[in-house]
Amino acid sequence: MAQLSLREMILCALFVALVAVGAFVRIPVGSDVYTLQFMFTLLAGLLLGPRLGATAVLVYILLGLLGVPVFASGGGPGYVLQPTFGYLLGFVVQAWFCGWAARRRESPGFRYLLAVNAVGMAVVYAFGLVYFYAVSNYVIDAPVSVWWVVLYCGILQVVPDFLLCLAAAQAAVKCARAGIWVETREAAPYQMKEA
Repeated sequence: MAQLSLREMILCALFVALVAVGAFVRIPVGSDVYTLQFMFTLLAGLLLGPRLGATAVLVYILLGLLGVPVFASGGGPGYVLQPTFGYLLGFVVQAWFCGWAARRRESPGFRYLLAVNAVGMAVVYAFGLVYFYAVSNYVIDAPVSVWWVVLYCGILQVVPDFLLCLAAAQAAVKCARAGIWVETREAAPYQMKEA
């Protein structure tokens, strides 16, 4: 396993903290409340790359499972029984995917990064919806239908989450221009496309 540079360790730690803080930044929209956690997991992948982005999100989850109250509803090993825990698992895969896909192009622009984020959002939904349905119906005995899960945990969340995808893509472009973009060995140095 490759050793991390001091810069990589600092950036990983920064994103662990940002994801944790993002879980507590609550934005009320109608009767729902949204957080910035998803946006920071997208940025972790985009800016840190697949290995470091996924590592930062995984460290965040491990801290929560060890009892540090970094999750939206606390922490501890029992959190795996929460129906929403699947979204956290999805964040790890999404961070890896976004980091990998963002480095498939030599100069990824805003539109490309937005498309990457949209696929990352679909990854999170796949993990989250399946886990929510399985835990609700077979673990905690709180039966829900597939349609209920798809509607309330998926369809109704698409617009706010897509707005976070937009914000993350724009922030990633600005951060990359400022030099906050970790290269992987197989990727060429980031160069912003000219408008």
